[in-house]
Amino acid sequence: MIIGVLQVELMIHQAQSLKDKRRVVMSIKDRLHHDHQVSVAEVDAMDNPNRAVLGVVLASNDARHTQSVLDRILDQFRVHPACVLGAFHSEMISGR
Repeated sequence: MIIGVLQVELMIHQAQSLKDKRRVVMSIKDRLHHDHQVSVAEVDAMDNPNRAVLGVVLASNDARHTQSVLDRILDQFRVHPACVLGAFHSEMISGR
């Protein structure tokens, strides 16, 4: 089993409130889950209306597929109109 983990920092400059931020984050989470069958959670900066840190996780039996999915997700973040991609970190974990 291969587990792909991606943590991304997003800047949401147009959010004026936490409600605005939640709208953007929920949209992103729903879209990623629908398009890539990944689990997504907001993992940090919950009280900051202009910053979101998301954790994305995918379990698979193929490391190349897992890396490809994580790369496509990063590409989506790079062109997303409502946020700017900041720092990110990905990791592959191999299990038995």
